[in-house]
Amino acid sequence: MKPLEARYRSLRLRLLAGVLAWALLSVAVAGWGIQQLFRQHILAQLQSELNIHLDQLTAQLQISDDGQVSLASPPSDPRFTHPYSGLYWQISVPAQNGRPAEQLRSRSLWDARLPVLYPYLTPGQDLRTQAPGPGGTELQLRVREVEPADGPYEDLVLSVAADQALLAEPISRFNQMLGMALGVLVLGMAFAAWMQVGYGLRPLARLRQRLADLRQGRAERIEGVFPTEVQPLVDDFNQVLHRNAQGLERARQQAGNLAHALKTPLAVMANAAAAADPALPRLITEQVDAARRQVDYHLAHARAAAAVRMTGLRSPILPLLQGLVRVMVRVHAERNLTYDLSGVADDLAFRGESQDFQEMLGNILDNAGKWARKRVRVSARSLDGELEIRVEDDGPGLSPERAEAVFERGKRADERTPGSGLGLGIVRDLADLYGGWARIETSELGGACVVVTLPAA
Repeated sequence: MKPLEARYRSLRLRLLAGVLAWALLSVAVAGWGIQQLFRQHILAQLQSELNIHLDQLTAQLQISDDGQVSLASPPSDPRFTHPYSGLYWQISVPAQNGRPAEQLRSRSLWDARLPVLYPYLTPGQDLRTQAPGPGGTELQLRVREVEPADGPYEDLVLSVAADQALLAEPISRFNQMLGMALGVLVLGMAFAAWMQVGYGLRPLARLRQRLADLRQGRAERIEGVFPTEVQPLVDDFNQVLHRNAQGLERARQQAGNLAHALKTPLAVMANAAAAADPALPRLITEQVDAARRQVDYHLAHARAAAAVRMTGLRSPILPLLQGLVRVMVRVHAERNLTYDLSGVADDLAFRGESQDFQEMLGNILDNAGKWARKRVRVSARSLDGELEIRVEDDGPGLSPERAEAVFERGKRADERTPGSGLGLGIVRDLADLYGGWARIETSELGGACVVVTLPAA
């Protein structure tokens, strides 16, 4: 695996990358929002200051009898007296009665003038705008049209302006402080994310150690208590380990049983061959048949064990039972038996291989046909995820001792049954593999009732 791919597959790095990406995005959006709010605040503060100066200018305005415009006292802010200080005022006086238009200006304007915006003025409402200022600077301008109560003038235009630098400087300082604060915040969030991810992934590191102990043979299962998000995985994994151990033990037993079962036919054939027994062909045929039955038994057992671990299996049982009944009718044709499947609904299905179902029910139906007098009845129902199948006959029935004995491995039913002819022993073994069971009860028809429980699909 390449280093880049290894980093990409790291859960820790992926979590950290996601957290840091969202943290950076959130901090960036928050920083931009705070910056805009502060800019609006500074601009509103500057406009408020300009409004105060404009009110002072309006209050100090006086007009003499001869039409001379002046101020009773200059504005109090000393910046109005320093050339190009960044704070300016101006009073525009229109021409009247042969008197030329003139402008009263603050000393701070020196030889510059503020623009007179007559067309844009509305009586009783200040105009706020931007305009070029002395030395090519940009100004925040506030203009008011005043209608004097006395004097020859209908209106005067009062202007107050401030350099944009008065706005930019505090914003620049604030942005620097905000950037440093947000940088510290990002670092703190990154450290917190690292700690949180490390703490959150610690159970996985502990799980990896438990798996290493398991792999190296120091433990047989994963021990310990894990968080609720991880504990189901641990429980499922332990269950898989338990099933694998059971499967391994079962495979060992099956291998031993098969070896033991084949040992006897091989010994018989070897002894007959050594003694030049004239019945050797018949003995070989019998022993090969016995060996074949054992092999078929263990192969069916192995197939069922594999099917149990498969998912998505679904075998409708009514068509399978109908096929088995057609076979049984031919096998027991001389007895003229009646097979009743009316108690089996067409929507019932077995969660397993159809061959296993046929193996089990074929043996059960064959035994029922062997002992029944006139009738065999099959019924089935689904209950709590289980499929219960009942096969009843009207024969003589079985005693409790005999009922248990027919399930012992090695007991065979009539060999006319299609398949391996292994008897009811495989029925119980296969049902057990699927997590079910099989037993024999007394039938309402008077004979035996074989009850098999299997997983329902």
